[in-house]
Amino acid sequence: MTLAARGQWASLALICAGVVGAMTCWFSATAILPELIRDWSLSAGQAGWLTNAVQIGFVLGAMAASLVNLPDIMRLTRLIAISALLAAVSNAALLLEPGFTGAVTARFVTGVALAGLYPPAMKLMATWFVRGRGLAMGLLIGGLTLGSSMPHLFRALGGGLDWRIVVIASTLATVSSAFIFGCLVQEGPNAFGRATFNPREALAVLRNRPVFLANLGYFGHMWELYAMWAWFLAFATAASQSGVTPFGSPSLFVFVVVASGVAGSVLGGVLSDRIGRCLTTAGMMVVSGACALLIGFAFDGPVWLLALIAIVWGVSIIGDSAQFSAAVTELADSRFVGTALTLQVSIGFALTVLAIWLMPQVAALLGGWRWAFVILLPGPVIGAWAMMALRRAPEASLLASGRR
Repeated sequence: MTLAARGQWASLALICAGVVGAMTCWFSATAILPELIRDWSLSAGQAGWLTNAVQIGFVLGAMAASLVNLPDIMRLTRLIAISALLAAVSNAALLLEPGFTGAVTARFVTGVALAGLYPPAMKLMATWFVRGRGLAMGLLIGGLTLGSSMPHLFRALGGGLDWRIVVIASTLATVSSAFIFGCLVQEGPNAFGRATFNPREALAVLRNRPVFLANLGYFGHMWELYAMWAWFLAFATAASQSGVTPFGSPSLFVFVVVASGVAGSVLGGVLSDRIGRCLTTAGMMVVSGACALLIGFAFDGPVWLLALIAIVWGVSIIGDSAQFSAAVTELADSRFVGTALTLQVSIGFALTVLAIWLMPQVAALLGGWRWAFVILLPGPVIGAWAMMALRRAPEASLLASGRR
């Protein structure tokens, strides 16, 4: 391996480690919702907003950063480090027990801060990789997945005794992320294009049918992903009350399920480069949609079956994520790639707000969490259809060096 290649992979390892640390803030409040509902006397609707506020903050933060070209004005590593520090401070604000309004505000700021971290981290990775970018992107999404799962591990290790342990641990992890990006990582030798958002350019992107189909696949994926991540603890807790508790506790069960997505992200990157982006993403969504449908049947056991379906779901639900962004960079007009990615991420995360809000309403309507995840099934169905439609388009030859 050449010195340059070693520098590539060492930098990717540091970037992924930084993403893992920072993303522990994303679901830090979600992981302790049972305790916050109890201690702060929250309703199910209020509890949902502690997750949704992060999603909304991320969407608005990403669009605002793009509108003012923030990643172009500031050095990427400096922007990411400052964003990580802001996320750590807003996450730590939960320790002050600010009440519902204050907590939602703090979670909103956390989302805004993470918008200054995650998309720029993708660009930072791209400065190091031209060849092998699909696998590198998969590893980066794997870091996001592992970081998102960590609060559930913190809660499991803390025995559910004090929710503050989770907040403190995730805050310290995010501070470590700021140190990594501020002191240890540099930008690579390959410059990344400007990421601007212009309404006129957006219309041109929306008229591009192959890009539209790739985006539709992503939107279906996002409809399912964050709603499952946000509410799987509620599902696992309800199952445990029926005597079915894989891995000993609901929190550890959720950690295993979400963290299994790391393997899915790597697998998706490898498969996408070998058999094509369309087949990989459609296949992952078929599997994840089947799991959303089947997991209710295993709600009351046997334990091994519930664990198996859940882990397969955890692998497949995130395994395609990085490949939608990769597809857009290959299909969009090179002048508007930044706009295309901004539209994709902003609309996709906006959809998660609706899906996360809808889940507890569906659970209440159905009298419990057993069948609530069925409402997510239309996402992967529509997404898989869109990607197979894209595979039939002549423009699909541009994907992954001709691998559709």
